[in-house]
Amino acid sequence: MPADNTKEKYGLVVYLHAGGFTTGDKSDDKEMLQWLCSKGYVAAGINYTLRTDDNDKSIYTQSIEIKESMPFVVEEAAKLGYDIDRMAISGGSAGGCLALIYAYRDAETSPVPVKMVFEAVGPSSFYPDDWKCYGFDKDKDAAAKLFSVMVGKELKSEMFGTPEYDELVKDVSPILWVNKNTVPTVMAYGKHDKFQPYEASVRLDKALSDSKVPHEYFVCEHSGHGLQNDTKEYSKFMAAVEEYLDKYMTK
Repeated sequence: MPADNTKEKYGLVVYLHAGGFTTGDKSDDKEMLQWLCSKGYVAAGINYTLRTDDNDKSIYTQSIEIKESMPFVVEEAAKLGYDIDRMAISGGSAGGCLALIYAYRDAETSPVPVKMVFEAVGPSSFYPDDWKCYGFDKDKDAAAKLFSVMVGKELKSEMFGTPEYDELVKDVSPILWVNKNTVPTVMAYGKHDKFQPYEASVRLDKALSDSKVPHEYFVCEHSGHGLQNDTKEYSKFMAAVEEYLDKYMTK
C-alpha cells in the first residue's frame, strides 16, 4: 500500500510472477511491487496453482484463478482504506502471458476498468511455426502434445491452421483477443529467446498495429529470455512503462 492514504481513489497494479507455469511465487516480485507502490499505486501479486506431473492445471485454469481473485484484491484494498477505481496488469514470462490474457480476454468483466498492460517475454500465441525455438515448426506432433498440456485440451497436429484450432486455444491465446478496443500495451522480447517464441511477439505486434492499439514493442537484439544483454533497450522499455502508467493510470 502507498504511504499516502489520503486520496479518495487509487490505481491498482497487479504483477504476476514468472516460472514457466510450473514454478515461482508472488514473493519473488517483492522489489517490483515495492517500486510500483513507491509510484503511488496499490500493488498486488497473485499466486496461481502451478502445473505439476500430478495435477491437470493449465494456463487456462491459472488464468481463471487470477480472474476470480481480482474482486478479492479490490475488496481487500478497500478494507484497508484504499478505494480502487482503475487498474493495470503486468508480469514476466508466464506471468506476462497471464497478464495479457486478463487484459485482453477479461477486461470487460474486471471489477474495475483495466487501463493498460505491460509485460516482458510472455508467450502470446500457440502456432507451431512461431515455436521454432523448440523445433515445433517441423515436429507438429510434439507441438500438439505440449500445447495440449498448456491449453488443457486435447489438440491434434492436423488441427493446426484451422478455425477449430483457434477456437480451442483462444482462451489462452492473447493474440486471438486483439481488437480495436484492446487496452494499451507495452512489451519487451529477446530476439534469441529459447524458452518462449520471439516470433509470436512479432505476430502480436502486427495484430496490435493492425487494430491501431496504442502500444510499444521493444526488441532486445542481443538477448535471450532474460533480456540480459540489452540494458539500454530494457531501460527504454521501463521508461515506456512509466510513460504509459502516467498517461493511462493518472486521473
